[in-house]
Amino acid sequence: MTQRATNRSARRRQAGFSLGELLAVVIIGSMILAAILTIYGRASQAADAVLRKIDGPSWTSEVLQLIAEDLGRTLSADDVTVQIRNGSDNGFQRAELVLRRTYHDNENKEQTLDQITWRAGYDHEGHTPGLVIYRSYEGVAQEDKLFDDNRDEVEKFSPFVPICRGVTFFQIQACKGEDLVDQWPASAPPPGVKITISFGTPYERVRGGFDVDEQDKISRTVVIDPLRKITFALAGGADANGVPDANAVSPDAPSTGEPSSRGQRPAGPPANERRTNERTTTPTRSR
Repeated sequence: MTQRATNRSARRRQAGFSLGELLAVVIIGSMILAAILTIYGRASQAADAVLRKIDGPSWTSEVLQLIAEDLGRTLSADDVTVQIRNGSDNGFQRAELVLRRTYHDNENKEQTLDQITWRAGYDHEGHTPGLVIYRSYEGVAQEDKLFDDNRDEVEKFSPFVPICRGVTFFQIQACKGEDLVDQWPASAPPPGVKITISFGTPYERVRGGFDVDEQDKISRTVVIDPLRKITFALAGGADANGVPDANAVSPDAPSTGEPSSRGQRPAGPPANERRTNERTTTPTRSR
């Protein structure tokens, strides 16, 4: 009985693996897995870069068009406020645009008719560093009844809907005279809004943060109210389309009273000299 137990334990020892062998297998497997994950990560980054270059122009035009349509809602509308803020998130340039329309109820209290918010935030779940652009709508009436009715209870408390990801630069500026300002308090809308977006490859700046080449940035200026009355200020000076005055002295004329002799006919007789058509008699010499 003892001999049989000894043989069984010996067979088990011969069939099993030692602790060192298990550790070696685990280490080798970890190295292989790390290499596979590294290759997969690089392939994903390359694929994302290619997709950004392909889909970047179409995404840019769609986002700019959507923002322009939201800004068009303020056309000839009363009690409209616009707020613009710019900043950075994890080194990337981001912006926020808030459009708010209000009305007064029967008790003359101000109520929010609708509020649209465009905001960019850092993409923590993306394979490559960048931003995600969100859009939010809140108001008395539903913007999309099919979407709002089927929205979950959790999503109702977070109304921001992601529009696109992979953005590396997002800036919104307000037109103030001939200048562009990055901050616009919640007040009357500015004459226009300039929107700049890019999906280009970012580079790190010397002072910190990331930026994109100017050639990769696409901008669009949207007029808030194109039907407003514009007062034009004309610069002083003569009208180029006006009829010249015949009595006016040409600026090219010589300043002295003597006319120039180049290219002019010889001066005629004085104005007070009398001219006649009679034949003048010539004196004859007497022979």
